[in-house]
Amino acid sequence: MHHSQIESEVRRLIADGTVIPAHPLALNADRNLDRMHQRALTRYYIDAGAGGLAVGVHTTQFAIRDVGLYRPVLELAAETAVGWTKRPLALVAGLAGPTKQAVAEAEVARGIGYHAGLLSLAAMKSASEHEIIAHCEAVAREIPLVGFYLQPAVGGVVLSADFWRRFAGIDNVIAIKVAPFNRYRTLDVLRGVAAAGALDRIALYTGNDDHILLDLSLPFDLRDKGVTTRAYFRGGLLGHWSVWTASAIKQFEMCKAARGKAAVPADLLALDARVTDCNSAFFDVANNFHGCIAGCHEILRRQGLMQGLWCLDPAEGLSPGQIEEIDRVCNEHADLSDDDFVGANLERWLA
Repeated sequence: MHHSQIESEVRRLIADGTVIPAHPLALNADRNLDRMHQRALTRYYIDAGAGGLAVGVHTTQFAIRDVGLYRPVLELAAETAVGWTKRPLALVAGLAGPTKQAVAEAEVARGIGYHAGLLSLAAMKSASEHEIIAHCEAVAREIPLVGFYLQPAVGGVVLSADFWRRFAGIDNVIAIKVAPFNRYRTLDVLRGVAAAGALDRIALYTGNDDHILLDLSLPFDLRDKGVTTRAYFRGGLLGHWSVWTASAIKQFEMCKAARGKAAVPADLLALDARVTDCNSAFFDVANNFHGCIAGCHEILRRQGLMQGLWCLDPAEGLSPGQIEEIDRVCNEHADLSDDDFVGANLERWLA
């Protein structure tokens, strides 16, 4: 397929809304990249039906940049995807650091064939909103941008509705991952995008792992100068979706089917609480998210998709009591797992 045709198909995919798991990092006991399991993960997400992959993001561990793994990990995911599927797949690269670094990463990602960059603003903590907008504009000149409202517990910066209005005015912004884990701040993003008149141009993606299904099911009414606009989250870009992905895609399809209807099924709304309960264990909410990456690794390890829980930082692992919580939710919400799907395909993915 011609490159520009793929571009427009991926653009449409992102605009319509899809499932984008945040790709974890498979390491071996020496904390080096385990290429076999890393490739298996990519194949798993594709076969589960994911519409895209987010690579080099928080779930992939920001520290890949310090150990020379940023480019290799992005390349491996892109190569694996191209070799595994012919359907359009949205490749989103995590971009981090101050402007010079983020621009350089955008160039690397674009060169590898990534379609968009998810821009982390954690490095901009001490900057003004005006400076952050300038930063975003500079990176948007290199690659289409997915904005990112990250919860402060894991390094996010609190940003106003006016910031999001200005951000939504940047030409090359195609989506925003809304992940402040906070209803008020979530509404700030929606209000900002609405005030910029950009709701039809910028796709809203939930990253609120504490409210995944509600974000994807609920209509949001935004009022501006007496005019009401009804908005919907289009898709999700989530660390939580790095596990039990086949199940997540079924849930997403249910939410998508409910979109725009006069009523949302009570069973679908009730499922939100169960998904959130699972997330509380995987993401280690009891310990302020300290074990959130290792928790996802543990599920993948149990399924055979990873060899172990190793993170680049030896100090990063499961928190005390977290394994008991993971056991509890795996037991109570066993019907939400995709163990059978993984079991049936694992050999193929590892080949």
